[in-house]
Amino acid sequence: MARLGFARRLASADRCLVGTWVKIPALEPVEILADAGFDFIVIDQEHAPLTFEFAYQATVVAQGAGMSVLVRVPDRSGSHLQRLLDVGVDGILVPRVTSAEEAASAVRQMLFPPAGDRGLGTTSRAGRWGGTPREEYLRFGDEEVMRGVQLEERAAIEAADGILDVAGLNGVFLGMGDLQLSSGLPQSDPEIQKLVDRLLTAAHERGVPAGTAVQTAAQAQAAADRGYRYVMVSNDTSLLRSAAASVVADLRSRSA
Repeated sequence: MARLGFARRLASADRCLVGTWVKIPALEPVEILADAGFDFIVIDQEHAPLTFEFAYQATVVAQGAGMSVLVRVPDRSGSHLQRLLDVGVDGILVPRVTSAEEAASAVRQMLFPPAGDRGLGTTSRAGRWGGTPREEYLRFGDEEVMRGVQLEERAAIEAADGILDVAGLNGVFLGMGDLQLSSGLPQSDPEIQKLVDRLLTAAHERGVPAGTAVQTAAQAQAAADRGYRYVMVSNDTSLLRSAAASVVADLRSRSA
């Protein structure tokens, strides 16, 4: 059976897909997260010391265990896109996109000609080292890989209509933490919530799946109920820290 790309998984899912961030440069957490039942992981190259080589290895392990793999690239320069697409990742998130022009530049690098500028790499892992027919390789790359942008500033969300109209864009992510920083407002502020509603409405009208990041299962459910189609819950480092802190606190309370 042909592998489902993340874009098609999102389109066909009857629920919000749940993943988490990977920040630890080791393969064991990736396998553990797959065993735990996450739908996908996001390899975080923006806020963690994760190399291209690790992203390659983690992608192989995760996909072999049945998880989809997204990568948040370090910046919006585009310098990492071609190599990660050749790895065969299921999607890419480009951070700190603030305009339709920046979104279009990123998306073009992830689409094959004539719609974009992505280079042909049929002998890479994405093409199964030449084993995938050229037509299927091109179809999968254009139709099933998620090309997502992160909107993290107030001005970006206010420009969401133009950004979401970019041809070939098939995913958007709301960065709530940076939105709070850039606006100077807490998440609970009505103005922030209006911006969130604006983005979700615009994305829904265009059929572009919207995602976000949260810390708890309850918050993930609330996000799903609000209309998000994919949600990252916590991350591998925080999950480890929380479990470790809980065990130590329990031991100390018992010994006291």
